[in-house]
Amino acid sequence: MPVAVYILGLAVFALGTSEFMLSGLLPPIADDMGVSIPRAGLLISAFAIGMVIGAPLLAVATLRLPRRTTLITLITVFGLGQVAGALAPTYEILFASRVISALACAGFWAVGAAVAIAMVPVNQRARAMAVMIGGLSIANVLGVPAGAFLGDNFGWRSAFWAVGVASAVALVGVLTLIPRIPLPDEKPELKKELSIYRDRQVWLSIAITALAAGGVFCAFSYLSPLLTDVAGLDEGWVPTVLGLFGAGALIGTWIGGRIADAHLFGVLLSGIAASTVLLVALALFSGTAAVAVTLSFLLGVSAFYTAPALNARMFNVAGAAPTLAGATTTAAFNLGNTGGPWLGGTVIDLDFGYASTAWAGAAMTAVAIGAVTLSLRLHRRTPSRVVTAFSADSTQAGADIETAR
Repeated sequence: MPVAVYILGLAVFALGTSEFMLSGLLPPIADDMGVSIPRAGLLISAFAIGMVIGAPLLAVATLRLPRRTTLITLITVFGLGQVAGALAPTYEILFASRVISALACAGFWAVGAAVAIAMVPVNQRARAMAVMIGGLSIANVLGVPAGAFLGDNFGWRSAFWAVGVASAVALVGVLTLIPRIPLPDEKPELKKELSIYRDRQVWLSIAITALAAGGVFCAFSYLSPLLTDVAGLDEGWVPTVLGLFGAGALIGTWIGGRIADAHLFGVLLSGIAASTVLLVALALFSGTAAVAVTLSFLLGVSAFYTAPALNARMFNVAGAAPTLAGATTTAAFNLGNTGGPWLGGTVIDLDFGYASTAWAGAAMTAVAIGAVTLSLRLHRRTPSRVVTAFSADSTQAGADIETAR
């Protein structure tokens, strides 16, 4: 695997920490800003909305720009967004800083994913994406619990400062270790890239990704109050449980990345089904602390076990438009990350309790299973073709990068 792919994974660590750390910071942010926990939870949705809008928008806007320069610009803007969040005097300004950070994060994900995919053969796409997603998993193992720890001991703003520092480290890595990536001889055409949206398999992939991600994060976004108010754990346990979720995510990413290229639909069906069962179990048994902690770990495994397959599937059905394929996957994940927390906050506002977020999440993942089944049937009738031209472009891009080194 090219070293540049690992550098992208390192940058994703900072991005992922910012995206998910609010799950351990909602109570102190709500108290400091004078808002309810569900309204504080909208900060998670704000980030996700920015990702949904920013991924395709910035992918199109930067289509003909040098990839390395684009990555440098986006990680810089992201870091400045963290500083703005740390200094935010009001909820509204904090909300705006989350959207700005998300736009930059989305662009980095979209361009970075396209770069990673272009540097490896077709049969290693899921593994390359597993490296990038591994940065996200490590963010859940280390970054999110660290953010919760900083929030408990030094105030929630300290977590934003820490992510700003991590972004600066990632910027140094991109500047020094990612080589100049030549643009293809044939300039990308927007019309050609947009043509992927005529394929119903692309739309099915979007729906599957959004539902699978949204189901898990419907519950995960409110895991902190669920653990303290329902399971009866002390607040000091929250960083540990978030770390366990992240450890499960890292394990799931590693396993899924190893087998998804050979058994893509098998990974999708088994992983999403497992998430559904675990969410139902969490809804039923969250009042028992030991069970809630164990299920949090297992949910991390099942959720991220499917992530490499979800990414690879999109690149397989939209291979003619690699940049928009990466952007579309990013947007799809964050449609789920928007809808999931919103649905969770809605059921809480309706006085169904924090455990009800797991029921709502299970309903979303159950629908995702149906969408995977439909996609598999269509695939068997007319197997999705991997575009040969893109495969050739990927090989040439890898050769060009090696030459640049």
